Amino acid sequence: MKPIISVIMGSTSDLPIMEKALKFLDEMEIPFEVNALSAHRTPTEVEEFAHGAKGRGIKVIIAAAGMAAHLPGVIAAMTPLPVIGVPIKSTIEGLDALLAIVQMPPGIPVATVGINASLNAAILAMQMLALSDEAVASRFEAYKAGLAQKIAKANEQLSEIKYQYKTN
Repeated sequence: MKPIISVIMGSTSDLPIMEKALKFLDEMEIPFEVNALSAHRTPTEVEEFAHGAKGRGIKVIIAAAGMAAHLPGVIAAMTPLPVIGVPIKSTIEGLDALLAIVQMPPGIPVATVGINASLNAAILAMQMLALSDEAVASRFEAYKAGLAQKIAKANEQLSEIKYQYKTN
């Protein structure tokens, strides 16, 4: 089995945040790899990774980083693949990471999800893959249907709650 999504984080301290993305990809049966790379501490390895990812069959990269958060942008600068950035809350409530990832120069886009929103990054990556893979598209549609069912069930439960002035 070869990975088609690469999940990269600035350090293993980001793993607790990235766990939701990894579990989602696993549940959705999407082959992925996980590595720690640092734009500042291992720039040569980041460059090798970014230049070689497409040739290894990677189709989407999810890159998480906190503080200066240069990792997603540096990777995006060196690969033709789509990069999804996950800002990690470490200082200034994660706003520094969010702005560092989302404010990219023209020609070097990084799709950016909310602070610590690794699950949304994995969902977005799956949507990208679903454009050209019917099996992934089918699993994604089932996932979305499950979300709707959760809301329908929540409304059923809410209808059972009684208040004197509640009208539904």
